[in-house]
Amino acid sequence: MLDLTGKNALVTGIANNRSIAWGIAQQLHKAGANLGITYLSDEKGKMEKKVAELVEPLNPTLFLPCNVQNDEEIKTAFETIQDKWGSLDILIHCLAFAKKDDLSGDFSQTSREGFRTALEVSTYSLVQLAGAAKPLMTAGGSIVTLTYLGSIRAIPNYNVMGVAKAGLEASVRYLASELGSANIRVNAISAGPIRTLASSAVGGILDMIHHVEEVAPLRRTVTQTEVGNAAAFLCSDLASGITGQVLYVDAGYEIMGM
Repeated sequence: MLDLTGKNALVTGIANNRSIAWGIAQQLHKAGANLGITYLSDEKGKMEKKVAELVEPLNPTLFLPCNVQNDEEIKTAFETIQDKWGSLDILIHCLAFAKKDDLSGDFSQTSREGFRTALEVSTYSLVQLAGAAKPLMTAGGSIVTLTYLGSIRAIPNYNVMGVAKAGLEASVRYLASELGSANIRVNAISAGPIRTLASSAVGGILDMIHHVEEVAPLRRTVTQTEVGNAAAFLCSDLASGITGQVLYVDAGYEIMGM
């Protein structure tokens, strides 16, 4: 049985109960991990309250603001982890953002600012957080991020996010190469399309989901729980020999030629 008892796990990217990060957090909790949850702070504190109420049943021992576009918040978050936990075993990176205008129309018209924002939040943040986590993973560890098929195929209405995910997957390989000597594994999960707050910005997301249901070998798409199960596996000793990989959890859609 998969057992993460005694492992300290930091989960980023939970926005609501449809978030893939929420599915991952639930499965890590089920496997016995000690959870820390981050949230995107806002002036009125609405996101903090919303996420706090959602994750309460998981009994997180840390609940931290962490805006990856704010170096001081990242520094403070990991200093708090150091002070409260002493070490970190698992980092779950579920962060991505692109301006809606840059997800449709001609890709060649992507704005400089839009390109920079998408790569900063969706790609560079993994590098940032992995660098902050590295000195805390004194006994080794596992870092897992989320990618999508748009990294290797031109997906309608995905545009700059496809470039960001391609960069994310390359970052996984370079981080895996760097961190392997410290017994820190870095992997990505490429999940099939799931209706989430983030995916709702992608035009035609429901059509994409229906297409996967018609074409994928399993004749369906996947759930947050299934992605969560895969993440928990990658974070466990059962996956001790796996690093630098992209694991497709998409009901087999990736193997099809359409």
